[in-house]
Amino acid sequence: MTEPPEPSDAAAQPNPGAHTGSAEASGPAGPAGHGPAGSAGPTGLTGLTNPADPTGLAGPAGARSVTGRATAAGVIVSVLLILAIVLGSRLLENFDSALLPYAVATVFLAFGVAYRYTVWISAPGARRLFDQGWRSFFSVANFRKAPTALPRMIATYLGFQKFLGARSHARWAAHQLIFWGCVLAALITFPLTWGWFTFTSGTGSGPGYEMRIWGFKIIGFDSLDILGWLMFHGLDIAAVLVIPGASYFLWRRMKDRGAVTGQRFAYDLVPLIALVVISVTGLLLTFSSIFLHGGGYEFLAVLHMVSVVFTLIYIPFGKFFHIVQRPAAVGMQLFKYTARQDQEVFACRRCEEPIDTGPYVENLRGTMRDLDLGFDEWAEYCPRCKRVLRGSAYLSQVKKGYK
Repeated sequence: MTEPPEPSDAAAQPNPGAHTGSAEASGPAGPAGHGPAGSAGPTGLTGLTNPADPTGLAGPAGARSVTGRATAAGVIVSVLLILAIVLGSRLLENFDSALLPYAVATVFLAFGVAYRYTVWISAPGARRLFDQGWRSFFSVANFRKAPTALPRMIATYLGFQKFLGARSHARWAAHQLIFWGCVLAALITFPLTWGWFTFTSGTGSGPGYEMRIWGFKIIGFDSLDILGWLMFHGLDIAAVLVIPGASYFLWRRMKDRGAVTGQRFAYDLVPLIALVVISVTGLLLTFSSIFLHGGGYEFLAVLHMVSVVFTLIYIPFGKFFHIVQRPAAVGMQLFKYTARQDQEVFACRRCEEPIDTGPYVENLRGTMRDLDLGFDEWAEYCPRCKRVLRGSAYLSQVKKGYK
């Protein structure tokens, strides 16, 4: 790294003029909590793109190239999923035609996720950190230095999301309810939709059932015992978990002044409403079959199907996409953690307070150079010192003209 001039010389300091706001937002922030790293929150993977060129590739040729690669990736993933459905259901022998709309929605989901993920990692900032994360993930040296680091980060960062607890215990609890409810629902719904899981009974109506995966018997159970009840009411349990979590966030977005100020209906409220509608209609289906002898079941089934299909198609292009992004941040966290183990902490050039790891700061500078931002030296200053330097430059070079 090249050291910027001494901060005492205001004229020689990093130019705080036209790039003031961008320099602050693009500093060494993110997981270490030194300032906003962009829209990805604690991942810090999406905050270094040029707002005028979100792909990081200027010009129509670059945009067409990214679009072509993203489309190809989406088509390939969709075709692979269709083949997996056909083969996993034993050439559609175990495929339930009543679940066809759900299966079609998952194919669109696969296309959308692959498409947007490809576009996302095509941006220089995301691509650089994404590559560095995978290098750390597969690094034998990192495994030798910290063999338990990766499983611990997967558990704490992906599973229990401890970084949310630092912001608010209530938000953490609500997010955990939504997270585990959605995970449980996905583990049950997707395999059933694709015909990978089947429940069969020798008598046609139970109470003895067999659960088969890809046609192979896994376990037999009685539908009247605890295991059987859990098997047939797993989605109800998921709904009971999701409803209070989503309701809390809806309440917060109506009451919290900070949340209300920046929220957008389609981006922030629609996902929560969709989760509530899916969960409530799912519970009503069970209520109808048990207590109403099937009354209103067909209408509820259609409403439930529409809400699920809409949500699946919405995932790649709305707020739920962070579910796909989040695992990529584990590699980045491992990259930062192993650098700290080597005591490679970078100190601010002005106040000498620790900013982040040396490799992370250098990685950030490289990304800023890739984007031709022209102020990569700002990455070597902490957020507070950036503000002080800009203020000093303003007083010495701008304000003096009005004295």
